[in-house]
Amino acid sequence: MAGKVQERKEKLRVTLIDVAQNQIVSGGLASLKARDIARQAECALGAIYNVFDDINALVMAVNGRTFHALGADVTAAVQQAQGQSPNAQLIAMSKAYLGFAVDNTHLWRALFDLDMSVESQVPDWYLAELGQLFAHIAVPLAQLFPDLPEAELDLMVRALFSSVHGIVLLGLQNRISAVPRDQIEMMIAQVLNQVG
Repeated sequence: MAGKVQERKEKLRVTLIDVAQNQIVSGGLASLKARDIARQAECALGAIYNVFDDINALVMAVNGRTFHALGADVTAAVQQAQGQSPNAQLIAMSKAYLGFAVDNTHLWRALFDLDMSVESQVPDWYLAELGQLFAHIAVPLAQLFPDLPEAELDLMVRALFSSVHGIVLLGLQNRISAVPRDQIEMMIAQVLNQVG
C-alpha cells in the first residue's frame, strides 16, 4: 500500500514539474499560479503542497531541470573547445550560455528571478550545478593565471560569470544600455578577449 501511495506521489510530482515548466516557458515565472497548476495537473490545490513545501520549491524543481540542460550545453561547448586557447574556451562557453538564454529565455530567467539568496536554504544539488558551471570557467582562467591564489581565482570566475550574465540579461531585456541581440555575442567576445 505504501509503495502505491509513494508511486502516485512521485507521478504527481513529475506532472506538477511538467505543468510548472510549461507555464514558465509560455509566460515566465510571474505567470505561475497554484490554481492554474492544480487545474492543469488535474489535482486538488492542496495536493501541490503534499508534494512541495511551497511554490518556490516547485520552481526549484523546474530550475533543477533547467540547470541540468544549461550545464549540458556548456559542457558540450567545453568539449568542442578543447585544445583551443583559454580565451577561445571562455568564448565558446559564453556562446553556449547565450544560446541557451535566447532559446529558453523564461526558464533561464527563472534560475535567477526566484527569490533566493545565500542566506536561503539552497538545495545541495542547486549549489552543485552552479559549482559545475563555475568549475568549467575556472579551467581556462587557471591556465591564464597559473599563479593566482585559489580564492582570487574563484572571485575572478564569479566576476566573469557576472559580466557575461549581465551582458546577456541586458541584451535580452532590450535595455537602453544593451546592444542589439545580434551584437551580444561580439560584445561578450570583446570582454573575454581582454582576459589575461
